[in-house]
Amino acid sequence: MKVSAEILNLVPYKTGKPIAETKREYGLTEVYKLASNENPLGPSPQVITAIKNALDQQHLYPDPSCHDLIQKISEKWNVPTTQVGVGNGSNEIIDLLIRIFCEPGDAVLTSQAAFVAYQVCAQAARVKVRTVDLRPDLTMDLKGFADHFFRNPSAKIRLIFIPNPNNPTGTSVGGSELDDFLVRLGNRDDVLLVFDEAYTEYVRNPEFKAAAQFYQKYTNVLVLKTFSKVYGMAGLRLGVLLAPEYVLEFYNRVRNPFNVNDLAQIAAVAALDDDAYRAESQKITWEGLDYFYSELTRLNLPFYKSDGNFILFDTKRNAQTCFVNLLKKGIILRPVANYGFPNYLRMTVGKAFENKKAIEAIEKMLAEIPEIS
Repeated sequence: MKVSAEILNLVPYKTGKPIAETKREYGLTEVYKLASNENPLGPSPQVITAIKNALDQQHLYPDPSCHDLIQKISEKWNVPTTQVGVGNGSNEIIDLLIRIFCEPGDAVLTSQAAFVAYQVCAQAARVKVRTVDLRPDLTMDLKGFADHFFRNPSAKIRLIFIPNPNNPTGTSVGGSELDDFLVRLGNRDDVLLVFDEAYTEYVRNPEFKAAAQFYQKYTNVLVLKTFSKVYGMAGLRLGVLLAPEYVLEFYNRVRNPFNVNDLAQIAAVAALDDDAYRAESQKITWEGLDYFYSELTRLNLPFYKSDGNFILFDTKRNAQTCFVNLLKKGIILRPVANYGFPNYLRMTVGKAFENKKAIEAIEKMLAEIPEIS
């Protein structure tokens, strides 16, 4: 059976290396995974209780409208229920938005070294991906986004994805640059501006402005949120779309029925009510980042301050070699050569003892692998 060139050339998304596989491969009993930007606290205790209480109803299909969850999101995030959609993780929402608003041959625009799902979903839909270079400090160039859009009218750019903060760089944009971007591209009827805000709750940049605060002022601004990070529910797969009613009307036509399972819906309602857990998630992340800043400075390894729950740092060595060396020491980090950083690793904040184990392993690794001259 013949398939398109886009599918033949598609490079599948590569996930972080599992703990069990690392233990088997290297004969280890202790392995610490700081590779996939997961919440080290595990789910909220209220979430675990809610899930246990709902286990006896899993022979029933979930509520296809996600009524209770959408009501709770509306209440907690102060948005109309008519502007809330849900998906099986943010990836499903990204995929559906491209399928809904792009035709084969159209394009999406994003940044260099942005979340790889944009590329995968677009290419699978026969949609082109155009990118704007990062600045030297690895921040996104929103002026460059707008300039690119206006200079290339024949490119048929239908969606602009702004991952803010961005993964894997951890950088964010805001301030007057964001305001100018919205003045130039907001309220247009030929392009949608999709702010992907998986890590918003971790931001400490005083100039940052969450899109949820301004999206209702613009007819073409959409916001993606996730329960995988600060809410500690990555395994349950739940993403949220905040968007104008006309976007939600199309989105709900296309999404599959029962796309969000019952346990995810129930867990998310409980998670939204647990403010103490969310505050603890932020606290452990910020303390971990500050520890990494201090230790990487001591080790003379350049890094970028992060508004996510992870840090990108320069090993000054071939990162794949460093990655394997650390695996043998029971530490799983994330190489990011596929994003254009062959000498960098991304390290997720874990619990305090996990962070310390990682730094100890990195210090040993530095003594074992010579710097690139």
